[in-house]
Amino acid sequence: MAVREVLKYPDPRLKEIAEDVVEINDYIKQVITDLTDTMEASGHSTGIAATQIGENVRIVVADASKNAKCEVNHGRLVLINPEIIQWEGMIQFREGCMSVPDYTGNVNRAKKILLRYQDENLEQKVIEAEDFEAVLLQHETDHLEGTLFLDRVISKRTDLFRRKKFK
Repeated sequence: MAVREVLKYPDPRLKEIAEDVVEINDYIKQVITDLTDTMEASGHSTGIAATQIGENVRIVVADASKNAKCEVNHGRLVLINPEIIQWEGMIQFREGCMSVPDYTGNVNRAKKILLRYQDENLEQKVIEAEDFEAVLLQHETDHLEGTLFLDRVISKRTDLFRRKKFK
């Protein structure tokens, strides 16, 4: 098990645009394992992007099924070179992020998306996602473009909230 440290805002590496994955090799397999282990070890995370652990490659691991309210989803996904190719509708969602642990914020996202990606064998796949899963996949894909939910908060004055600290 390789649980990695999650980069925290304002680390400049979080603003970098990730590079495409062109082959599956031991390095890429290790990044996928590290992402999965890190997400699982957090106990609460439903997704993580490679850039959040300091790896500048286009890989996301996400699992919307970890959210009890998300009844319709694709389970655990490993997304290589993900790209949103279609979106419709709009939903406002309160987002949080392991890289911005002290805040949550209201963000407008597409309610439904069509996402093209490659799997762990670099085979092309397309999935349709709605509601929470669509928001999750948009959030994680944003990380690969160097975009944080903070960049999309509706109003930093009224829609950004400090998380409560529990002892």
